[in-house]
Amino acid sequence: MSEMNEKLVFDRPKAVIDRPTHYCPGCHHGVAHRLVGELLEELGVFEDTILVSSIGCSVFLYNYLNVDAVEAPHGRAPAVATGVKAARKDNFVFAYQGDGDLASIGMAEILHAANRGEKISVVFVNNTVYGMTGGQMAPTTLIGQRTTTCPSGRCLEHEGAPIRMTEIIAGLGGTAFAARGSLDNVKNIRQAKKYMRKAFECQTQNKGFGFVELLSACPTNWKMTPVQANERIQTEMIPYFPLGVYKDTDEGGAC
Repeated sequence: MSEMNEKLVFDRPKAVIDRPTHYCPGCHHGVAHRLVGELLEELGVFEDTILVSSIGCSVFLYNYLNVDAVEAPHGRAPAVATGVKAARKDNFVFAYQGDGDLASIGMAEILHAANRGEKISVVFVNNTVYGMTGGQMAPTTLIGQRTTTCPSGRCLEHEGAPIRMTEIIAGLGGTAFAARGSLDNVKNIRQAKKYMRKAFECQTQNKGFGFVELLSACPTNWKMTPVQANERIQTEMIPYFPLGVYKDTDEGGAC
């Protein structure tokens, strides 16, 4: 087909920087970045956005998103985002965090930010492992999953059950929206974007705290191929971390 007959039907959002990714093959952070970039443009907040991210694979979003960014200490992105929003009320402020960062060292920060109903949005990428620091067990590591710090597999008796963060966040009074999506296939990606939109609109419409969890693959630390990692999300992660809306104050209900 000649160039004269070609039609561009899919392009890169202006909010996403055009550069090669450094993430491992099969990692879903790039998909999450794309969804964030699309929504910032579609909601008309791209020029007024401030990103807050903290330690972990999630922190590198500032290399791929063309917005102002603040790097927070490990786990403290919700606290830093709270301060940024207090100082810049007219800006769109969101935190982008991984499971070790948000659900372990940052557990207090995320719970209190949600409970206070801070007018910020949080994107939580859950791949059930510490990705950046060597594949250690995370708060969301599934029972039986092997990591560098539980080589025989997580044990319910010794380490306790994996934490379901979306359910916890949904139970807090200041939360306006909480949902869990997945990035393993096109259908789920499209639904995840709808959840992210709602979480972002909680801030743009001054409704309260918006939270969306994204189940994501980490083929390197799972020691799987990208295809196997996608299958693991379907067969192991989604049954334990069910997808859906857990709180939506617009509709007054949860799944």
